Amino acid sequence: MKLEVNGAPIYFEIPILGGIPITGSLVVTWGAMIVLTLVCAWLTHDMKVRGISKRQAVAETIYGLVYGLVRDNMGQKWMGYLPLVTALFGLSVSCSLASLLGLWSPTADVNTTLAWALVVFALITYHKIRGHGVGGYLKSYTEPIFLMTPFNILGEVFTPVSMAFRHFGNIVSGYVISMLIYAALIAANHALFGLLPGVVGEVLGNIPFLGIGIPALFSLYFDWFGSFIQAFIFCMLTMIFISTAED
Repeated sequence: MKLEVNGAPIYFEIPILGGIPITGSLVVTWGAMIVLTLVCAWLTHDMKVRGISKRQAVAETIYGLVYGLVRDNMGQKWMGYLPLVTALFGLSVSCSLASLLGLWSPTADVNTTLAWALVVFALITYHKIRGHGVGGYLKSYTEPIFLMTPFNILGEVFTPVSMAFRHFGNIVSGYVISMLIYAALIAANHALFGLLPGVVGEVLGNIPFLGIGIPALFSLYFDWFGSFIQAFIFCMLTMIFISTAED
């Protein structure tokens, strides 16, 4: 079965795998991972110590930026999480910018961001148990007094929920605002040129002059800046929550 409604995620099932549902979010995410893998392989191919290529210079610059970000926010002890933070940032940006290619953006699907947040939550829980033991971890829910236990549990559960919905909500809101702006420009275009008499006004009113160029300016913020800033925030929360879990 296959379904596509007004640009919603494509949905189809694979009978030979027991009817596992495959959505547009999964397909685009897999595509983004393949592209990122190929780009990384290309950037790091034939690396040298001296006489490096521009390609290697770009790879070293990216590595240096991410290395400094993780070291400054997590500390040298947590540098093992450098690949995870890099992967989360690259995948988040790639999935968000997929809309520029006319593809469905996986970050506009809460299932995608929630899956990432649950992975981070599992790592947070692991380090809390590792740092305090099972008993200490369970005891933390009763602090400072036993009556706070339900609220502490809710606070713990809402950690991945807030991470997921923050990322998802900002991406979707950018889509909605962009569509509203475009619709307003089309309406303004029709009203403006509709003032011209006769067929001229009717013809020119149906040509979206105001819809050309102006939406691209808003895209610089909602698509480009929004995608990078949401990926950055998600990674920052990941680093902070994990690095403080054993405290």
